[in-house]
Amino acid sequence: MLGKRVIGRRVNRDEAEKPFWISFADLMTALMVLFLVVMGVALLAVTKNVTERERKQEQHRKNIEEIMRRFEEAAKRHEGIKVDKQRQVIDFGQRARFAFGDWRLTPQQEDVLRRFVPEILMLANDELGKSILKRIVVEGYTDKTGTYLANLNLSLQRSQKVLCTMFATTGQSLLSDDQKEQVRALFFVGGYSFNAAKDTDEESRRVEMRLEFLGVDENRTAPPASARNFGECALR
Repeated sequence: MLGKRVIGRRVNRDEAEKPFWISFADLMTALMVLFLVVMGVALLAVTKNVTERERKQEQHRKNIEEIMRRFEEAAKRHEGIKVDKQRQVIDFGQRARFAFGDWRLTPQQEDVLRRFVPEILMLANDELGKSILKRIVVEGYTDKTGTYLANLNLSLQRSQKVLCTMFATTGQSLLSDDQKEQVRALFFVGGYSFNAAKDTDEESRRVEMRLEFLGVDENRTAPPASARNFGECALR
């Protein structure tokens, strides 16, 4: 009888412990499944974000290539003007070449610039242009003759003269007030002294327009409203 009672107690104790261990195992299994689900969702979210960012970057690259192609097509309609896709600049070549130590352009050179600018504005302000083009920097260059600071000032004068040409009130192919307003909002002046000099001094005395592009998800800043008081150029 005693033996039977002892055996009976052991059986009852084992049976009492079984529900606890089964419950603990189920809990660990549930936690593991929950962990795997959470990690799966996290990895999916990260992958989705990376994929979306890569898609935007690829579309951004294609947009730049497309607008550069359009600028190149526009330049072909004007003899002597070229587009360097690699450097992303508009090179006017002989059409905007300066004499030694001078910042002035001939009336013919000014006419060429004013006839090409409306095409730039049209491309810059269509749907693609507004989504990708940030601004256009007019960069003047000099040859290596003279001091750095003197040439820096001369290169700035050459850039400024190109902008002044766009705001001229006399001469051929004058821009309208609407176009001048767009020029003021889009164009900037830069000077580069004799940095990036060409093979010859004559080729170095030039002006280029460098295209700067918006970053991914960046928007072009709207210019502040202002009266159309453009003033007069200080360079004569």
